[in-house]
Amino acid sequence: MNILILGSGGREHALAWAIQQNPKCDRLIVAPGNAGIAAIADCADIDILDGGAVATFAEENAVDFIVVGPEAPLAAGVADRLRAAGMLVFGPSQAAAQLEASKSFTKAICDASGAPTAAYAHFDDADAARAYIRAQGAPIVVKADGLAAGKGVIVAMTEDEALAAIDDMFDGSFGDAGAEVVIEEFMDGEEASFFVLSDGKTILPVGTAQDHKRAFDGDTGPNTGGMGAYAPAPVMTDAITQKALDEIIQPTIDEMAKRGTPFQGVLFCGLMIQNGQPRLVEYNVRFGDPECQCLMMRLGGQILDLLLACAEERLDSIKAAWADDHALTIVMAANGYPGAYQKGSVIKGLERQPEDSFHMVFHAGTSASQGQITANGGRVLNITARGASLAEAHERAYAMAQSIDWPDGFYRSDIGWRAL
Repeated sequence: MNILILGSGGREHALAWAIQQNPKCDRLIVAPGNAGIAAIADCADIDILDGGAVATFAEENAVDFIVVGPEAPLAAGVADRLRAAGMLVFGPSQAAAQLEASKSFTKAICDASGAPTAAYAHFDDADAARAYIRAQGAPIVVKADGLAAGKGVIVAMTEDEALAAIDDMFDGSFGDAGAEVVIEEFMDGEEASFFVLSDGKTILPVGTAQDHKRAFDGDTGPNTGGMGAYAPAPVMTDAITQKALDEIIQPTIDEMAKRGTPFQGVLFCGLMIQNGQPRLVEYNVRFGDPECQCLMMRLGGQILDLLLACAEERLDSIKAAWADDHALTIVMAANGYPGAYQKGSVIKGLERQPEDSFHMVFHAGTSASQGQITANGGRVLNITARGASLAEAHERAYAMAQSIDWPDGFYRSDIGWRAL
């Protein structure tokens, strides 16, 4: 098969690394890709938000299967355009992608399906939002309604923080994503990420993980797109996993089908767990980044078979198999991230890193220039390792991170602290 993956981050490098291990994969193309992906696949410079351009490229290159990595092309309807051209695609329709693209849409689905989630209110007027915050008090959570690259959520511990978040959103700090806001009750508990595939009818769990959103050690500093993750998540016991499936995920899939917008793709469920009861924090309609890196290390080449079964609506005929082990990934980010940061600094020591089924450096924001790897984004590298225990995976990943020479970058030293 000729396979095309859309995206350029660490998630797409991990997907490419796993998919190319499957013997069904003859040619692998990633658009636009990055310096790390270029070592294992062909990279193509096309606009992945332009469904017509993607369809034309896929036709010209005899592509058999397209995997859409990030949320932006899904929200833009690229999967719909490709399906209309008769192509086999992994990723939800634009209508179903609203589960990530609109926080208020997700809340309405929860209301209709009875899925447990935080109490909330939805506003398109700043004054009304401020009045609601003053009435509710803090702590409270303020969310940009639209897509904000994983950064549009402010967990405000004081009323002043919450009011400042409203000012930022309505003043355009998050672009169009902040034109409307959802304000939620603050939920106590332990967060976990639960990933399932759905072909519109059947649900297949493919893994759990926990990520680290804050920039610095001790879960301090600003929210980021994620500074590290580990899998599986110990808090996701069999009982809690089943509760999440029965009370949150299946009712959501049923409601989406009832509305004539069946969900086909990966549903990333952010959960808050307290006293054995999961509640939905948010949905994403793509693999998490950096959680995907841990999942792919544990799933390997079988991921292609799972994605194909999902796209072909035959998930009821397949099962996922994991090694009984653990994976951990450390995000190396450019100094200044998630604020302003410099591009172009040289990263050394990557050639010394092992690359096998237990050790991988997945590239997120990198470029190749004059034979050197340079930083080209905020989150730049994902140092990932597997081990028989989480402690072993942790030890291997940090040994790799410490041997990379990049003074212009930083990483947290406590990934996995909750489980360890």
